[in-house]
Amino acid sequence: MGRHKSLVISVVVTGVAAMLLPSCNGMFEDVYDSMADDYPGGKSASSEQSDVFPSRGTLAIDATSYTEWNYIDFHNGVLSRSSISLEDKSESDVPLSWDLAIHRYDAKTNGASVTETNYESIDELLSFGLPADAEWEPDSWSDSKVTIDMSHMMDGYLEYLPSPYNAVLGRWLDVDTSTMPPIYTMSGKVYVVAFPDGTKAALKLVNYMDAKSVKGHMTIEYVYPLDF
Repeated sequence: MGRHKSLVISVVVTGVAAMLLPSCNGMFEDVYDSMADDYPGGKSASSEQSDVFPSRGTLAIDATSYTEWNYIDFHNGVLSRSSISLEDKSESDVPLSWDLAIHRYDAKTNGASVTETNYESIDELLSFGLPADAEWEPDSWSDSKVTIDMSHMMDGYLEYLPSPYNAVLGRWLDVDTSTMPPIYTMSGKVYVVAFPDGTKAALKLVNYMDAKSVKGHMTIEYVYPLDF
């Protein structure tokens, strides 16, 4: 399978928020992507150097490529990137351990389930906890969800990667293609991912563009692990 590629990612840790979970060691410290200049003290580093995992932070993931999955391993503090072949739709450099993967605006999990809360901030979730009636949805399989080639759009078709994806987490951004240009609408909701080992992460998409309005730059607030 080979050594997986490094994913360079931006992380911002809010000091007050980090103190909400004092028992948790940090992750992704000092790991930044091309947006690092937007954050004081930012610098570029390989994800393989991230030996500290902040319990709370902001991830800025470059998901502009249609032929890559961006993998997040919350448990081990490792981020990586795989490549998708347009010839045979095979995927190379897939990490052995991962929790969540992002392709453009779609996401898949490694055996996890996701619930959408009514909270619009992670602070609300931390204050009030999960609703007792939370509904959890695992990944599902689709042959026509994950787009990997847009070059044939004018010919009336796209190339898709047969893949699992999580429909609930995918609701964090609605892309309405019934009009041109498409209309992008973020849900503004907080999502909770329940991993097979019982730990949970809270996620909120706060932007899908960078400072130059280039789409595919995913800015995600997170807390891992949740203390409930």
